Amino acid sequence: MIGALKKIAFYILLIVIWELVYKVGVDVLLIWKSYTFPSPIDVFKSLYFLAIDNTLMIAVSASMKRLIVGYLLSVVIGLSLGLFIVRYKYIGENIKALLLGLQTLPSICWLPFAILWFGLSEKTIIFVIAMGSIFAISIATEGAISNVYPLYIKAAKTMGAKGLKLYMHVVIPASLPSIVAGMKQGWSFAWRALMAGEMLAVTKGLGQVLMVGRDLADISQVVAVMIVIIVIGLLLDNIVFGKIEANIRQKWGLEVKL
Repeated sequence: MIGALKKIAFYILLIVIWELVYKVGVDVLLIWKSYTFPSPIDVFKSLYFLAIDNTLMIAVSASMKRLIVGYLLSVVIGLSLGLFIVRYKYIGENIKALLLGLQTLPSICWLPFAILWFGLSEKTIIFVIAMGSIFAISIATEGAISNVYPLYIKAAKTMGAKGLKLYMHVVIPASLPSIVAGMKQGWSFAWRALMAGEMLAVTKGLGQVLMVGRDLADISQVVAVMIVIIVIGLLLDNIVFGKIEANIRQKWGLEVKL
């Protein structure tokens, strides 16, 4: 309870500082114009109006649907690709550098391909989301499995485990913490790809609401949407990945109290 109150007090302090900076910079020193640097009050007003006319709910719903579909595709393909390059060493040694190069490629670069292949449709954005996170997940999976403590594998082999049984009962469980970390990174890449796709391919979603704010020179709406994106990201991180990581640490005895 005390910890939660401290966090609330911290964020209230940040908002107060934000308002003071706005007052001094816009009203006193005239460093910025009000349409280039918003006040927290204007941002909260924008959030309120976006919520009451249902614009925010429709945008969040559309964006989350695309994000979940694209991310699940990237998880399935990324995990499969990671397992594949670990299983076949020769292919893995030659393709790993290519995967690293593709991971550094900004996800927005895939948008022209997606538009040419799928047109301006839902598939376009889902494709961009998937391509934005597949390689991060596959590289993390390959690294996690390759770095499993060799003694675990040797001990399992001496007890007769091999093939699929060795992977399912030893290799995969031992590499789960690093695989989940890679999936978490892939999730953040998927968010970025989603916003890039929605901002350039005109469609319903948070990215489109963000672009409307830009077109109307409404900086308050732009910041309001950015705050919504941050809040959703934090909630999902704590509710989904946070619980998964906590369960894995507890199961494997990785909880350390200092």
